[in-house]
Amino acid sequence: MDDTRLRLRSMSVLWAAFLMAAVLEMLVFALVDPQDLRWFGGELLDLSPRAVYTLAFFVFWAVIAAGAALALLLCSHPDTDAGMP
Repeated sequence: MDDTRLRLRSMSVLWAAFLMAAVLEMLVFALVDPQDLRWFGGELLDLSPRAVYTLAFFVFWAVIAAGAALALLLCSHPDTDAGMP
């Protein structure tokens, strides 16, 4: 696969994952107050709400991007990706 095609696919996956992570972030934190989060039911998180929002966004983005990249990999056809006609 040539470099341009790989870049295009990577950016497509990352952009779609970014948008879905933003939607998921809004949905989750519309229902959950970051100041009420606890470590596995124990003590409260010692993080500011902004830090919780940021960390959650990057986790959502990474998980969604990994899922999208895996789906793209599984749906790709080996003959066209190897440069064969």
